[in-house]
Amino acid sequence: MATVTTDPYSGLQLVELSHEWGHGAPSMPGQDDVIMFRSVKFAQHGVMAHRIKTVMHTGTHMNAPLHLVQCAADLAAIPVDRFFGNGVVLNIPKKSYEVITAGDLEAASPRVQPGDIVVIVTGWHHKYSDAIAYFGESPGLSRDAAEWLVKKDCKLVGVDTPQVDHPLATSLGPHRGGPLMRRLAADYQQATGLDPKKEHPEWNVAHKTLLAAGIPTIEQVGGDVDLLVGRRATFAATPWKFVYGDACQVRFVGMFDPSG
Repeated sequence: MATVTTDPYSGLQLVELSHEWGHGAPSMPGQDDVIMFRSVKFAQHGVMAHRIKTVMHTGTHMNAPLHLVQCAADLAAIPVDRFFGNGVVLNIPKKSYEVITAGDLEAASPRVQPGDIVVIVTGWHHKYSDAIAYFGESPGLSRDAAEWLVKKDCKLVGVDTPQVDHPLATSLGPHRGGPLMRRLAADYQQATGLDPKKEHPEWNVAHKTLLAAGIPTIEQVGGDVDLLVGRRATFAATPWKFVYGDACQVRFVGMFDPSG
């Protein structure tokens, strides 16, 4: 059930925009699962501490420009003002294998303003799970959508999908080290009648476009984001100050004044 926390001093209402993270969190095909255990526990030691081994790209996480752009800013080098600010949650419903275009962003309401934090909600966060469909059939941004966001000088871009790009534009499909999902290209062609290599010829082109412009991204936005769909809000993200860090799990929160 969706919950809203009301700040007793300002009256602002705070909304959770992160998926729960921990043992069993869905991991990208080709990546290891989260491994965690209690190295110190109450019954034996009177205190608890966990050991964790994880890929930083599990669950709701932030990507630094360094993730896809060599010599670009790492997490520690991103200006902190990019982690907090006003913006918009865009409702852009998409079905399996569909693409988010610049036209979709232009038509969405409320209008994106220069310098906004932009969160794109396709409805895919409801499918968050260890599933072929969640990772392989998700929608993704086109090149022109990413270029549109860059022109708006966005401060931060979040998506409710497993990755910014369409999965056939990533290594899940026949790109670089892929296909990490061997049947994905054939399934896509059978479902859509389209040639994946023709429709998605460039590897991670949307994500690289955003990161090359210095715009950090948050993938797998979730939580109670439905409460903010179609409205403006203020956002706060809390990544690690991680030198040479390409990504990390992030707590992402939206807030709004119920009085308007």
